[in-house]
Amino acid sequence: MAQVTDHGGGVRSVEVPIPDNPLGTTLVYVVDTDRGPVLIDTGWDDPASWDALAEGLLACGTSVAEIHGVVITHHHPDHHGLSGKVREASGAWISMHAADISIVRRTRGTRPGRWFTYMADKLTASGAPEEHVAPMRTARSRMFPGASPALPDREIVPGELLDLAGRRLRAIWTPGHTPGHVCLHLEEAHPAQLPGHGRLFSGDHLLPRITPHIGLYEDPDDETVADPLGDYLDSLERIGRLEPAEVLPAHLHAFTDAPSRVRELLDHHESRLTDLRSLLVTPLTSWQLAVRMEWNRPWDDIPYGSRNIAVSEAEAHLRRLVKLGHAEAVPGSDPVTYVAV
Repeated sequence: MAQVTDHGGGVRSVEVPIPDNPLGTTLVYVVDTDRGPVLIDTGWDDPASWDALAEGLLACGTSVAEIHGVVITHHHPDHHGLSGKVREASGAWISMHAADISIVRRTRGTRPGRWFTYMADKLTASGAPEEHVAPMRTARSRMFPGASPALPDREIVPGELLDLAGRRLRAIWTPGHTPGHVCLHLEEAHPAQLPGHGRLFSGDHLLPRITPHIGLYEDPDDETVADPLGDYLDSLERIGRLEPAEVLPAHLHAFTDAPSRVRELLDHHESRLTDLRSLLVTPLTSWQLAVRMEWNRPWDDIPYGSRNIAVSEAEAHLRRLVKLGHAEAVPGSDPVTYVAV
């Protein structure tokens, strides 16, 4: 049976499973509008996920065929994966921030082999051992989820109200988890009259209990040195000042007191940066730093794909430390090592 929650005020959520993922599900929100229901995110492109979404929509009193539009918080496959199928079944429009639309366009136009070569080179540069890099050199496209995502046909403009008849839903650009991640502020009184300013669909930006992955903005053709963690921390502070009455995230469950959760996340990353500086008393590659960082399980128990994500997160933290002047690359090191200053 589909798991559906009625949040009141013409907003419901459907739990859409993510295959082989500890998060379990994506919460797809169904927002009533005067022109028909609009989805916020769609879930992973998998037959079981599609069935759960279709059953959930029926439980909400609607169907896939009746969907008027799809608003995507960010391009990741557990959010954008089923968008194309929804559009095929309903004729719905799909909207996304321009920065993530460009990633979708690039993904569609880049052969998976190019990505695998790029990732292998990145892992080698990070100091990863050859036995870890080798599988990437022989990987096949089936290992690359979301290799041909649906191309959105509308652009979400930060600061503007979305074109949703009868609703006031404003886009807030919150880069960090992805360069084009958006939160969506429903500027309407809370149906239970909770204190605060409306409700916030937070995507992966603000989650209860867990911290979203902050890695590098990968682009094989872009040599810009971005600062994703800095972007994320700045975005968090903007959301904290918004003080929504309730947060409706893409995973786990709804919650209140967004400013407190923002403060917890800011403190977490400040503490983590401090811990990493102490690890960098001796020069380390980003791979070596990732191995020494504290994760939710021992390094030996972390699966292959998750290790790649961990290395990306270590690199994002290293970039932040370098930008703050708290670490620097060791001249002439290959692979590059970093040391605290």
